[in-house]
Amino acid sequence: MNDFLQKRIWKYRGKRIRPYMRNNLILAGAMIFVPVFLLSMFIFWRDHLLHFDVFQLIHHFKWNVSLIVKSLICSLSIGIGSVYVAYLAFNGLFKRLKHRQMLARMIFSNKFYEKDNVKVKKLFSNDTGTKEKITYFPRMYYQVKNNHIYIRIAMDMSRFQNRFLELGKDLENGLFCDMVDKEMEEGFICFKLLYDVKKNRISIDEAVAKDGVMQLMKHVSWQFDKLPHMLIAGGTSGGKTYYMLTVIKACAGYGADVKILDPKHADLADLEEVFPGNVYSKKNGILMCLRKSVDGMMKRMDEMKQMPNYKTGENYAYYGLKPVFIFFDEYVAFMDLLDMKERNEALSYMKQLVMLGRQAGYFLVMAAQRPDAKYLVDGIRDQFNFRVTVGRMSETGYGMMFGDSDKAFGNKKVTGRGYADMGTGTVFEFYSPLVPRGYDFLEEIRRAKEEAQGAQATAVASGSVSEQATELTPEEGMSVAND
Repeated sequence: MNDFLQKRIWKYRGKRIRPYMRNNLILAGAMIFVPVFLLSMFIFWRDHLLHFDVFQLIHHFKWNVSLIVKSLICSLSIGIGSVYVAYLAFNGLFKRLKHRQMLARMIFSNKFYEKDNVKVKKLFSNDTGTKEKITYFPRMYYQVKNNHIYIRIAMDMSRFQNRFLELGKDLENGLFCDMVDKEMEEGFICFKLLYDVKKNRISIDEAVAKDGVMQLMKHVSWQFDKLPHMLIAGGTSGGKTYYMLTVIKACAGYGADVKILDPKHADLADLEEVFPGNVYSKKNGILMCLRKSVDGMMKRMDEMKQMPNYKTGENYAYYGLKPVFIFFDEYVAFMDLLDMKERNEALSYMKQLVMLGRQAGYFLVMAAQRPDAKYLVDGIRDQFNFRVTVGRMSETGYGMMFGDSDKAFGNKKVTGRGYADMGTGTVFEFYSPLVPRGYDFLEEIRRAKEEAQGAQATAVASGSVSEQATELTPEEGMSVAND
């Protein structure tokens, strides 16, 4: 019996969409309004109904206009009010009814059904007539589970099958959801959509890094140990700078070695007092930082091979070393300032960092208003596994970031809102961690850095960090280990 129940539950695909569901909200409203209206009318007319006399009604009929008007107005108001209260109290249920109504209407408006004229017997007569009857209606199922909506459509070899496979954008736009997955199940195509994405937004204090993973939304994280390097794009006033500062704070709290390249000498350059000697704004300083980072990375890789616990395939974290994050703001604007020789030099350093950085623990976080392909040549852009946009962007900009995608991109007037690809090839709607008004980034980043340094000092004192790791300097690319 238990095996039978488990099998039935496992095969449950949700509520099937039926033709009558195209009037779901009207039917639901009527089911609430009609009983309440009739009950209210009965209360107003109960004295007359309880003493109802047919003879008196026929011979002495008299209209009670005031009672009729009063009862109708009050009953209508109470009935409509009951529907509104029910909508507020059971808002989730009504939204699900609305979704099923929209799906049913989509089937009818796209003519994803077949009908035929069939003979029917007329009521109260032996004659027959014809009536239209739906002979084919697709098996479409709607399910809500764990804040996700699952739309399953049977692949039944009908003439609509190819069109069913392309419904992703329509479902996203119509249900106002974010499609996070599309997969084939046994005999079904399943569209997985995230409902009310904004609810998964986290605060800046929840955006922390731990064990090689940085949490950025409840369902979105950057696994930098496995999928290194982050590419950020976004227009002016879209929240790009706040998002970068949020990532910097998470890295500082992780105990990472942070280097900042800000060619415009803008907001990120203010972090000089938090990371003295690791913030560069001049052209020569930026090129020097890139060169020293490459030298440090190569030296770290050689040092790792000399460690007594060296093991093929293991990365920096296995040896107790902390990561190095290089934040490069306005990358495209910087490259425009260089001559051909300097540009080739910078591209050479960038290529080495993105190609070899993962194992050594060197991670590049690069931001630009839009990632121009001419400065991301030789496969450099493909090495940025985590990509995120914030603010408004054009279709061309989205194409540069995510390539060919069937995502239904749209812009909303929400600061910090955009799209992200966690390295899986699926593009998600994204909301950067929420920053409260008046937030002091300098002070909070300094505090996160000091707390991480204190934790590292405690770990060293307790002997949980190897002396070999602590003796290597950040300039050489080797750094103090995490606890």
